[in-house]
Amino acid sequence: MQKPEIPDNEHLRFEALDAYKILDTLPEDEYDALTKIAAQICGTPIALVTLVDHNRQWFKSHHGLNATETPRDFAFCAHAINTPDELFIIPDATKDERFHDNPLTINDPNVVFYAGAPLNTKDGYSLGTLCVIDTKPREGLTENQQESLKALANQVISQFELRKKNRFLEDLNDEIIKKNVQLDQFAYRLTHDLKVPIRGINSLLIFIKEDYKTLLEDTELEACIDLIYSRNEYMDFLINGILEYTKVSNDQICFEDFNVESTIQYIVNNGALHIPTHINFRNCDTFIRHSKIGFVQIIQNLLSNTTKHTDKEECNVWISLTENETNYSFVYEDDGPGIPEKYWLKVFELFETVNSKYGKNAGIGLSTIKAIVDRVVGTIYLKNREDNKKGACFCFVLPKEYNC
Repeated sequence: MQKPEIPDNEHLRFEALDAYKILDTLPEDEYDALTKIAAQICGTPIALVTLVDHNRQWFKSHHGLNATETPRDFAFCAHAINTPDELFIIPDATKDERFHDNPLTINDPNVVFYAGAPLNTKDGYSLGTLCVIDTKPREGLTENQQESLKALANQVISQFELRKKNRFLEDLNDEIIKKNVQLDQFAYRLTHDLKVPIRGINSLLIFIKEDYKTLLEDTELEACIDLIYSRNEYMDFLINGILEYTKVSNDQICFEDFNVESTIQYIVNNGALHIPTHINFRNCDTFIRHSKIGFVQIIQNLLSNTTKHTDKEECNVWISLTENETNYSFVYEDDGPGIPEKYWLKVFELFETVNSKYGKNAGIGLSTIKAIVDRVVGTIYLKNREDNKKGACFCFVLPKEYNC
């Protein structure tokens, strides 16, 4: 028996093999299908996807054979990787001086006929073969069978590449999730820490204004103190918005039954809306099962957006609900100035703002809504009101089921 030679590029070849992280993985249907097709096309009882490791050849797929690996010194495929540009064909191993006394020939599985198409990477490294085996001698393979075996070998390599790309994307996604968690934790901690000095500054400003009222009268200092206080209030408002936004990612989602109309009415009656707001309901006096906390945040932010941007002394809002087997679909309309179509996507981005009648507008409210809806794999978008009526029209869809 002649032992296979070690390729000159063995170190680089093994690095290429290791990069796929495929050795000793579980069987997969994609590879088993390829070996089954190879055996059928070539008319052989055995077909294998083999990978040549340091001291063994390992089978990613083994059609017609129970073994999962053999020693490298016995492997026909270890010879085949030394001729990566062509098929390696042994018509009758019993008459070939390299294999006539090979344990795999004289013992089970009795390899007599062998044909292997090298599994070559795009960099030219031969990792193993897609091979077909028979227990009796054969003259070889037809031209069509040879071309088919090569094509199937290319498909094996394509599966390897797809596996590598998928693993890269999974690792990248895991890293992004990790970074997002760290960023959320940082933002949450930072905003909490920032609120303390802001409150301290505001308390000090109130103290100065009250205790030194006489000294401040008829001076520009009083106006300066008011300006500082106002800017601090805006900073506090911005921080609260960031806190609310980060909580969307951190808080656990719990579904519960609640009445839509009663919940919205409670928000209107107890929320700090800027101006009187009249709600007109359609099909909302019904119970749904969803995240009540998330729904309340959505409606609060939509109402806040309406009352901040209205050009009237009071505003009207229309909220309707329809449902099917899988989703709750809401339409929220107001009679304010509306949002130009060119901003329909941009308004959902964090810190994107439009002019507000009441000044404070951190550009967080609508992005918080988008984050809530995305968290439960729903959708939200803007559209024109019917008959091109003036005002904004938000449509959001919440799925009835949510898998964490």
